[in-house]
This record gives sequence, C-alpha cells and structure tokens, in this order.
Amino acid sequence: MMPLIFAEPGEENVIKRIGGNPEVKRHLENLGFTAGGNVTLINVLGGNVIVKVKESRIALNEEMARKVMI
Repeated sequence: MMPLIFAEPGEENVIKRIGGNPEVKRHLENLGFTAGGNVTLINVLGGNVIVKVKESRIALNEEMARKVMI
C-alpha cells in the first residue's frame, strides 16, 4: 500500500484506504474516492496531481493525494 502521489501516470489502481480526519474523508468520498474504487493518475504538476475517478478528472494537492492509499 502506498500514497496515490507515488503511482505511475496512466496506471489504473484500486483505492485501498482513505486517511485523514472525518472531514477530509467525507470530502474525498464526495469527490468519488471510495475504498475499492478505481483511480488513475493522469499527471503530476509540482507535487499536485490530476487523477481520473469515476469518469471525472480531479486535481488534488499533494497533501490530499497522500491521504489516498492505493
């Protein structure tokens, strides 16, 4: 298990766990990040990431990307 920030671009991964406090977890779940769901890292720009989750592209800062474990 590793943080999403370390995934290879273009590789589809399964979300194992969402970390952080309850507010952060709820925010990420509202964006579509749920355990067992698929996520694909599209690009990394200065530590921030662009990912594809449930047919949507979402930008996350490095801190939030480290809370998504794949």
